[in-house]
Amino acid sequence: MNCNPKSLIIGLLMTLSTMSVYAKEPIAFAIHGGAGTILKSSMTAEKEQAYKSKLTEARDAGYAILKNGGSSQAAVLAAIQILEDSPLFNAGIGAVYTYNEEHELDASVMDGKTKNAGAVASVKHIQNPILLAADVMTKSDHVFLAGSGAEDFARELGYEFVDNSTFNTQRRLKAVQKAKSKINASKNWFLNDDFRYGTV
Repeated sequence: MNCNPKSLIIGLLMTLSTMSVYAKEPIAFAIHGGAGTILKSSMTAEKEQAYKSKLTEARDAGYAILKNGGSSQAAVLAAIQILEDSPLFNAGIGAVYTYNEEHELDASVMDGKTKNAGAVASVKHIQNPILLAADVMTKSDHVFLAGSGAEDFARELGYEFVDNSTFNTQRRLKAVQKAKSKINASKNWFLNDDFRYGTV
């Protein structure tokens, strides 16, 4: 992977994992906070600590489930919900905006043992899309639901719907407005690395 040495790659720098020396079979749980680039010039000590704290919280939540005999699926869902509920990451609250300045959220999950999978795309009113993706996998005949179909399924399951503004952050709003001005000014905007976004 080529990366600018002056930048922080969240997916690499912030990866946290842990192992238990007490378990009969050692367990490990690793997470990443996305593959976006954060320039060192914009990364204050306070901001770096905020990222590390939230990633540690997510990691520890998942690890605790594994340590207490819970399933890997439950561990992953617990960790991802924490990242979806944080404005620091491109998932849930803090997700990037569409060109129309609203949010369309995606999530997917797979069980490596059974090869079952579930995914949702372009949902606008589900606070934790990862939970809906898991329900698509375990409570439907489908693998992938999108848009209004995914939200109809969520409604059938009794999900609470939230206003799309729930996912708003000033940082992401400024980013999309800056991106739109560049798009409108350049025919080759899609070649610009600034327009590549990560996830968790």
